[in-house]
Amino acid sequence: MSDTPQPDLWAEKPWWCQPWTIILTGVFAISGSWLVLHRLWVTIPVAVIILIWWVLFLVIAPAAYNNQPR
Repeated sequence: MSDTPQPDLWAEKPWWCQPWTIILTGVFAISGSWLVLHRLWVTIPVAVIILIWWVLFLVIAPAAYNNQPR
């Protein structure tokens, strides 16, 4: 194994693909769907899709990036 530090995943991403923008976009999508439509049957699926997106990009992708051999 090499002693060189691994580059940070987020340092390689543009500003619009940082964790804070992913979270803010999701919060705006969920709250916007509720504020505009006032329908749970729309907001709940939107929230589920956003939660899956968050898990994929904020949990699974960074873990896979950190576990890949260098």
